[in-house]
Amino acid sequence: MKIITAIIQPPKLQTVLAALSKVSVERLTVCDSQGFGRQRGQTATYRGHEYKIQFLRKVVLEIVVNDDFLDRTVDTVVQAARSGPDGEIGVGKIFITPVAEAIQIDTGLRGPEAV
Repeated sequence: MKIITAIIQPPKLQTVLAALSKVSVERLTVCDSQGFGRQRGQTATYRGHEYKIQFLRKVVLEIVVNDDFLDRTVDTVVQAARSGPDGEIGVGKIFITPVAEAIQIDTGLRGPEAV
């Protein structure tokens, strides 16, 4: 089992969710987040005054999958969240981490069956 942590742009959320549903990935957690990567924020103008937005709004998806779903889930998120043919800075990142154990609270199921 693995946990996929995908950080994406908020406008891409519905596209990613629809794409994941098509490949039968329907259990996930979505969190609002703020942060910055290589772009180090943005500069904006409001009423003629320029100011710097250090933290940009992002959406974090946490998806626990069995190993046989890993590649299709990652590929789906990459394709759905990408902007343009070559992508661009600030589109997002994906992290994959091993999961030692999963327990379904209502039934007590453990391991891959709990996912």
